[in-house]
Amino acid sequence: MKRPAKNVATDRNFVVALARGLDVLRAFRPNDGLLGNQEIAARTKLPKPTISRLTYTLTKLGYLTPVPRFEKYQLAPAAMALGYAALANLGVKHLSESFRDELMRQTGGACAVGARDRLSMIYFGQSRGSETVGVQLDVGARVPIATSAMGRAYFWALDEDNRTELSRILREHYGSRWPKMRDGLERSGETVAKYGFAISVGDWHDDIGAAGVALKLNDGTGPYAFNCGAPAFRFTEERLINDIGPRLLAMVRNIEAALGGLMPHSKKEVSKKLKSGGKVARVAEGIR
Repeated sequence: MKRPAKNVATDRNFVVALARGLDVLRAFRPNDGLLGNQEIAARTKLPKPTISRLTYTLTKLGYLTPVPRFEKYQLAPAAMALGYAALANLGVKHLSESFRDELMRQTGGACAVGARDRLSMIYFGQSRGSETVGVQLDVGARVPIATSAMGRAYFWALDEDNRTELSRILREHYGSRWPKMRDGLERSGETVAKYGFAISVGDWHDDIGAAGVALKLNDGTGPYAFNCGAPAFRFTEERLINDIGPRLLAMVRNIEAALGGLMPHSKKEVSKKLKSGGKVARVAEGIR
């Protein structure tokens, strides 16, 4: 896992041991079950001896439970309690539930709300019905910022400095794959400027079409982002533009009003980023 932003080697306030311990906890993903030191080392890119010390410490602190029979670990209740406490403090999750459920019933698509975790958006609320069997994502699932509708909506909700920094991190992470992803982000910026929402059809997953809208609150939290997705044969680009996207945008505006928040960029403000000919200004490093 690459650590973003500032060079930690020169940051005296950065506690490397703590960061590594948190990286170990992050290595556990939904439905993983048990992980051994070797698997954790592969995911965190940390030396196995370091991982052995970290898992021992986290076990002693109650954040990991050892399973000696398999020489592996699983997350302990103390670690899960942190996640539940975070969810409990996210008013946007609870308030948006009825809105998400209603949109799910109207469109037949899965509707989720998420927040950024490094290079991904992580779901912390999900509304999914019997018609959305093709979208097998639940709370805790991750979608990439660069190619998903939710991630693209989040990207264009950032201010210019943060968008530049995130673009740099994405470019370094994806390497030779970045130019294609950059082009997709640029096109999504044009869609946000024109319609107020982002879309992704086959960009993240070949069989998924989705729209995404961001939300930023007056208290400075966020941006959060919502999406509504379904199998691509049902959520075609035309339907996303003319039906799903506008419905999702209206839903987020209603949630925004209920929470007393403000979207970070109005349609008028986003349009200022347009160059002549309709191209989005490549304001972020790597999008120039």
